[in-house]
Amino acid sequence: MANVSVANRAVEAPGRGNDIQGSGAAASPVRPVRRWLALGVLCLSLLIVTLDNTVLNVALPTLVRDLGATSTNLQWIVDAYVLVFAGLLLVSGSVADRFGRKWTFIAGLVVFAGCSTWAAFSGSVGMLIAARASMGVGGALIMPSTLALITNMYTDPRERQRAFGLWAATTGAGVALGPIIGGLLLAHFSWGSVFLINVPIGAVALALAFPFIPNSKNPKAGRPDLLGALLSISGLGLALWAIIDAPVHGWSSRTVIGAGIAGVAVLVCFAVWERFASQPMLRLSFFRNREFSVAVLSLSMVMFGLFGALFVLTQFLQFDLGYTALQTGVRLLPAAGSIILVAPFASLLDRAFGAKVVVGGGLLLIAGGLWEISGATVATTYVGTIAGMIMLGVGVALVIPSVTAAVMGSLPADHTGIGAATNNAFLQVGGALGVAVIGSQFSTRYQGRMVAALAPSHFPVGVESTILGSIGGALDVAAREGGMVGEVLAVWARAAFVSGMDLAFLTGALVAAAAALLALVALPGRLPGARIRPLVVAPPSPPGEGGLRG
Repeated sequence: MANVSVANRAVEAPGRGNDIQGSGAAASPVRPVRRWLALGVLCLSLLIVTLDNTVLNVALPTLVRDLGATSTNLQWIVDAYVLVFAGLLLVSGSVADRFGRKWTFIAGLVVFAGCSTWAAFSGSVGMLIAARASMGVGGALIMPSTLALITNMYTDPRERQRAFGLWAATTGAGVALGPIIGGLLLAHFSWGSVFLINVPIGAVALALAFPFIPNSKNPKAGRPDLLGALLSISGLGLALWAIIDAPVHGWSSRTVIGAGIAGVAVLVCFAVWERFASQPMLRLSFFRNREFSVAVLSLSMVMFGLFGALFVLTQFLQFDLGYTALQTGVRLLPAAGSIILVAPFASLLDRAFGAKVVVGGGLLLIAGGLWEISGATVATTYVGTIAGMIMLGVGVALVIPSVTAAVMGSLPADHTGIGAATNNAFLQVGGALGVAVIGSQFSTRYQGRMVAALAPSHFPVGVESTILGSIGGALDVAAREGGMVGEVLAVWARAAFVSGMDLAFLTGALVAAAAALLALVALPGRLPGARIRPLVVAPPSPPGEGGLRG
């Protein structure tokens, strides 16, 4: 008999002929030690992907000064990455299932590192937005692959739960630590350093991925749904444009209303296409399960509150309270530390109290934290925001691990790539909507207050546009004007900023409270456990042995 590679040979466990991991799933073997090393590599890669959701936040004031970015520009710089990330997650999940999750993961690392270099050396707002969007392609290839690989590597439910806990903790830590790491870099380097940090980390992960990460795929997976990806990105893009640019053109503008209606129409077409497509990237059948639907919606609302809050809060700490980027990052530790400390214990709380209590309670904490910060005034100091940040962090840490494990555990083994992508797509869409909605609520209130305050003044049109564009622009104008005029303008700008922030955080609190109510009503006491049947695999051939001879 010809040589047969043991490295790719799935072995049926004695007496468990029906327990193979799905007819189409093929997984490489992983020894216990190598399995945890592989998990470390996956989490390291996941860290830079999630880090880039928020690492740029502390650099936003620098972009206002160096690139002349307005508040609307800042929202697009943040959301361009999230938009492409979310839009391609689903199709990249099917790509991973079809062509191999390891190779999809490696391709994502290469794209992500290369586009991070492009972003670091961007010389204009438009170029930076384009580079950020391209980074989203790499992130979309990486993130679902990590979760699908973990699901296939860990067949024991308890080990898988711990692995999911570490995955979720890394996700939360990356989002929460972004501003801190960004502040450290900006204290010593230019704003481009917040992107260049991805390159050496990506290189290390790439070098370790080849020897340690096993491959797995679904040989029966269908072709990637490229039309579905195009429709989802187009629909989300139009909807986000309408929300983000509404403060500039006016909420009643025909352009804004038209873009919003077109976005909704394209998303409806996307849903119809996915309903009848032979190889859909979004399995609408998953959503027939009420618990699944409520779970992924809960994930979206968590990121809605977290992303939106960090977008505004980092500007508040720098523009209004006068902290440097590094000082701002350090002062976000209450939120980051809460996520890191609490997330690993979420599974224990879930087993003790049930998903209804943990998820619903976590969302209520997020709502409470946002509501507490929404009471800020021009006299509010940093101390006045600490309680709200802790509540926000603890809430995020409670919801993400519990829901992620349940979502992945309830999916067919052959579609873990698509399932992981669905889970992560809802995370990213929630974050994108959070920045868009909360940011636009803030901008609308800020601009409205400043227009009223500037009415008796006679600033040139260009100067007034700078003032209305962002609080950073207004404070720069105030510094140039000096004297009484500069002092009054700075006071107006800070008051308008805080008023806008209060409205934005109150909006986030109401959304989180509504999601908490839905979770408490619709979720069962305990979410479905892991249903993926284990695959027992033979150990790999020792180095130097070509395989078995028959």
